[in-house]
Formats: sequence, structure tokens, C-alpha cells
Amino acid sequence: MHNILHMSSASRSVLEAVIERLAPALATRCAPRDVDVFLLRLESYFEDLYLPLLQLYGEQADFQQQFDSLFDQMLDAYVARPEPLRLLDLERQFMPDWFQRPNIVGYVCYTDLFAGTLAGVREHISYLRELGVTYLHLMPVLKPRPGINDGGYAVMDYHAVDPALGTMADLQALASELHTFGISLCIDLVLNHTAKEHEWAQRALAGEAEYMDYYYTFPNRTFPDAYELTLPEVFPDFAPGNFSWYPEMAGSGRWVWTTFNEFQWDLNYTNPMVFRAMVDIMFFLANQGVDILRLDAVPFIWKRMGTNCQNQPEVYLLIEAFRAVMRVVAPALIFKAEAIVPPDFLLPYLGIKTTVGKQCELAYNNQLMVLLWSTLASRKVKLMTYVLQHMPRMLLGSTWITYVRNHDDIGWAITDEDAAAVGENGFLHRQFLNEFYDGIFPGSFAKGELFQYNPVTQDARISGTTASLAGLEQAVAKQDEREIDLAVRRILLLHSVIMTYSGIPLIYMGDELGLFNDRSYLSDSVKAEDNRWMHRPPMDWVKAQSRHEPTGVVGRIYQGLLRLIKARKSAPMLHCLGLIQPLWTDNEHVFALSRSNPMGHLLLLANFHETEHLVKADLLQNGGLGANVYDILTGGVLSITDGYIRLGPYESLWLTDVE
Repeated sequence: MHNILHMSSASRSVLEAVIERLAPALATRCAPRDVDVFLLRLESYFEDLYLPLLQLYGEQADFQQQFDSLFDQMLDAYVARPEPLRLLDLERQFMPDWFQRPNIVGYVCYTDLFAGTLAGVREHISYLRELGVTYLHLMPVLKPRPGINDGGYAVMDYHAVDPALGTMADLQALASELHTFGISLCIDLVLNHTAKEHEWAQRALAGEAEYMDYYYTFPNRTFPDAYELTLPEVFPDFAPGNFSWYPEMAGSGRWVWTTFNEFQWDLNYTNPMVFRAMVDIMFFLANQGVDILRLDAVPFIWKRMGTNCQNQPEVYLLIEAFRAVMRVVAPALIFKAEAIVPPDFLLPYLGIKTTVGKQCELAYNNQLMVLLWSTLASRKVKLMTYVLQHMPRMLLGSTWITYVRNHDDIGWAITDEDAAAVGENGFLHRQFLNEFYDGIFPGSFAKGELFQYNPVTQDARISGTTASLAGLEQAVAKQDEREIDLAVRRILLLHSVIMTYSGIPLIYMGDELGLFNDRSYLSDSVKAEDNRWMHRPPMDWVKAQSRHEPTGVVGRIYQGLLRLIKARKSAPMLHCLGLIQPLWTDNEHVFALSRSNPMGHLLLLANFHETEHLVKADLLQNGGLGANVYDILTGGVLSITDGYIRLGPYESLWLTDVE
């Protein structure tokens, strides 16, 4: 018990009591090897579990009972863990950087839109392998409420798969087959709320006190009105307010906290039973073979009067406790925070100071995505360079998810302060971006639409696929070959940056084929009021058949992405453990990014303009390179003319030293 010596005496005595209580069951239910492994992990991560729970629930009368029951759950889940997954646990504990390596490339899709069912996804694994995917994120697969369900994020049963997609056995079989090809599976786990049709909610609705305590409910508007003073509205257009009235609840009616929609009831994590219930769900999914849990709506899981009820300190304590539990039972599984928040709020989800290595391993780099689209519209790299230079550094044991598009809208997370630092007006710049991507700004190449426009603040977000926002839809409609060429170049440029920026690059389904906005959602009454469905088109397998035609539009995008992915996997300096530094260039249209670690240096140059541009060659030295360099993307030695590097329209170069 080598790690016990590093604990406080109080923690040490509690751990010894836990081990003494568990020892008989461990000995009878586990092989000697597995007993030793469990105890070693328990010693290593005990304080990461015990101390947060003590802060969260230590004052409650039944704390000891809840604490003991949690360890019974942990033992049950550990015993039930399939042998192949136990071996994967050991492998990843010996290679803790497995998700930080350059060979990790992600793909994200809705199961039904990609392949109909989970069995259909298995039939298309060869497609994913051809593309070079090693990380597959299937968006909500757990059983949702019928009808309108927030795109599947109103979960009715966490232990069942959406019947339209298959069964839990199908999910387990898919995870197993993906593992044989070195592909990790990510699914969504909605932490903040359940569907009102969930068993817990139904029992609360019937007035069962135990389950009413699983949610936030109020007999009148006194507390809801007090909370509303500082609460924002997530969907002001179609779900205003944060509370919903249920006249049938408990006989006399109650208000229920419903941050997102009236059919999504917020869970009450001040109740340790809720924590333990969610732990059981995590164990169950881990034992099906899931590798990454995307913690959906995690910033909202703790409420405090007088705040916006997001990113509260207790959120991070809960994550720390969740992770510690999983590191004992199923350490092959990691967490991804769905926290689309400013960088200063985001970093704690990955760990700061004493919590480094104790929070989520992955988080979305929303800032990078926003800056890419901002730069594409303005053609100027000044704002992106400045903001990325001031981004917080990623710490050991964590990394970004980098992406161009996803299933959600684009919110312009550009602060007035950052804009002012480079001589821009933040409000006017955000208005420009809305007009540009809405297609009404003169000369815009984009075909997007505003989402959740607020006439009071004039704030809005943007919906649209990568191809449509990057100009391909408009160019094809006009049959303008030059504009088509530029649009393809834009799409590849955006992906070039996410492939070289530190993190796991994530390709959104259909972007590899240049799929356009899909307006068929308008004829579906369930989807018609939510224009985000326009950038959730079904996979076009007919169009995919032309992906190997190098001169066609689809082939140029697909083959271009293949080149980027293969180049990334060949570049050891793109391992996430290393230095990343955006560099100022002498050209306002050319972005520069330096990546370096003991395995080498790489300098990304990216021209965000539709015409040719030059940068001074002394930038190579600033990026840690010598005089003789080559482009990893082409394999050719870089040509320098009169001290300048030449970049074509929307061209990117991945430069490294000639060996």
C-alpha cells in the first residue's frame, strides 16, 4: 500500500476501513491478480474520490451509508467488467497518452443519419478505416423520449439504446469490433437532466418523495422567480424560462426546473443518490465497451441562487469524483466535457493547480472553431493570432477536441475585449459575421441561416454545413468553376488547421464529401422549428461512391482530407505533449503556428485569402526550423524566392526540417 503513506491520516484511516470491509468480497469474487489491481487503483485515487464527496455530501446524515454503498457499486461493476476490457484498462494505464498521439483522428455522426442502425455502422467500419478514423463519436444513442426530444438529448432510459437504432447488444458488438481495428467509441451521457418520461421522473410525478428529491421541484413561484433573476435562457425562441408547471405532480402541482425544454427535468446533484445513480450508468456503459463519455450539459449540473447556475465550483468536485471512481473500475474510459464556455471557465474542466490530471481528459476547443470561421470571413488573421496566443496552456493528461463544424449552431464567442485588443469593435464584428454567414453581406460566399436571433440584443448564432458556409453550395448553384475551386480550398484549409493544432481533430459526418444544407427538415413537424437540422443531413452514400475520382468536387475534398490525415499521422511532433505557439507574420492574411517537441518542429502556414500571398522566410527561424525545410503535405522541398515564401489561394504548408 505504497500510496497510503502520501495521504492525510484522516484519509488513510477511512481507506483502511474501506479495504477491511471490501476484502472478504474481493477475495471471493476476484482472482488474486484482479484483487491486487483493484486495491492498487483504489489506493492511487482514493483521495480524489473521498475528498470531493466529503465536501459535497459530508454534512448529510446518511453520508457514511451512501459512501459504503458506492464502494459496493464499484466492486460489482469491477467484477462484471469483461476480460478484454480489463486488459484494455491495463494497456491504457501503461500508455496514458494514448489519446494524445497524432494517430488519433475523430469522426462524429448521428447513427441513423450515417448508417440507419448500429448494425449499419458496423457495415461501414471499412469506410471509417479508409478515411483513417481511430475515434468514432456516435451522437445520442440511448433511448430518448418519443416525439420531440432535443435531437436525442432527452433520455428516457440510460440502460437501453434507441429502439430505432438497435439494442444494447448491438452497441456492445459494435464497440468490440471497433476495438479490433483500433477505433475508440465515444457516446453522449446527458448529466444535467432526464426526459420527463424517465422512470425517476414518472415516480416523482406520482409523488414518491424519494424520486422527487432526484429533481428540483417547487410548490410555488417564490424560488423559481428568485433564480430567474440571474438565469439566462438557452432557447428563448421555443423554450423561454427555466421552470415548467406540472399540475398533476404530487396531487397539487409543482414547478420543475427545466433549463432546456419542459420535457427535460434537471437532476438534483445535492442528493448523493443522484450521484450514485449516475455512477451506475457510467459503469454500465463502460462495461459495454464505450471508451469516451461526452458529458453533455455538464456546466449546468449544480445550482446556486444569485448566479447563472453554470460552472459552479461543485461541478468540478463532481467531475473529480466521477473520474476517480472510473479510474478504479474502468480506467480505459475517459471523459470529454461538453462545456462551450470561455477559456477561463473551460480550463477547470481539464484541471488546474491541485486538480491537474483529475478532471476531464478532453474538451472542445470552441474558441478555435469560432476563430476559423471569423478569419475565413474577414480574411484577416490578426484576431485569431491574438486570441490563440492568449489561450490557456493545456496541462498534462488532457487535450483539446479541435473541429470545424459539429451538430450544433455557431455562437460568436468573441469578446469585446479581445476584439478591441486588435482594433476591432466586438459588437460590430459579431454583426458582420452574422450577416456574412447569413449570406446578406455584399460579396458573401456563404449560405447559412440565423439561429435564435434576439431582437433586443441583436445577438444570433449561425446554422449551416461546412460546405455551404464555405461557399461550395453557392458556387455549385452558379456553376462557377473558379468559385468551386476556392470553396474546396477553404474546406481543406480549415481542416488543415485543426489537424495541426494540438488535440484530436474531429471530422463532422459529410464534411469529407462536401454535403450541403439539407432543408428537408422543414417538412418534419418534429424538426421544423429548429434550423440546426439543416446542417444534419443524411449521409449521401451515392455521392460517397465518387470519393476516389480525383478531379471531381467530392474526390478533391475527400482525397485532400486523406492527405491531411496521413500527413498528421506521419508527424510525431504533433503529439499533444509539446509546445504550441501562434506566430505573428508580416502578412495580415497568413496565419502561422509553431509546433515543437523533442521529436521535431513543424511550422504551419495558412493563407486565408483567395489570392496568392507572401511571407518573409525568416519566419522559419522563429518557428524553430533551419534553412532547408520541406512540406510534409507534398513531400517537396520548400522553394524560397528573394527571401519570401509563396502561398497560393487558401493554401497551407506543413513545414519541417529536411533530415
